[in-house]
Amino acid sequence: MLEGSEKIFRIKTNCLIMIINISITILMYAFMECVAWFTHKFIMHGFLWNLHQDHHSKEHNDFLEKNDFFFLIFAIPGILLIAFGMSNEYHYTFYLGLGITLYGFSYFFIHDLFIHQRFKVLRRTKNKYFVNLRRAHKLHHKNRMKEHGEYFGMLYIPRKFNRK
Repeated sequence: MLEGSEKIFRIKTNCLIMIINISITILMYAFMECVAWFTHKFIMHGFLWNLHQDHHSKEHNDFLEKNDFFFLIFAIPGILLIAFGMSNEYHYTFYLGLGITLYGFSYFFIHDLFIHQRFKVLRRTKNKYFVNLRRAHKLHHKNRMKEHGEYFGMLYIPRKFNRK
């Protein structure tokens, strides 16, 4: 009988660990929206404006922008956390890195593919959330200067940018 109880205990423990790991990933993903907002407002539109400026400019025809270096800035911590977590029996840092990396994929798909149409896909949508998201981001780009911008997030849209 002890063998059966031990088995049930292990199953419950494994389920709890899985729930904790999924929760860490989801919470890190959500936290990355805050990190992206802060970084965009105070770093990209702050002391690293020289890297971000070409993203607000129509004066270049290159496929890549200096702004794309931010991909590396965000990807490196995710990669390091995943590598460290994997090398330590899937330590919780793996799930932190996974949350960062999933947010990075979302950022690429939403920002680069959907909003800026770097590849001509996802052009026509009637989904209210995506229409408002594109609209808010385009309002952000109306201002081509470092200061006085608004809407610095990616996934969360403040109510004032929502159209019915």
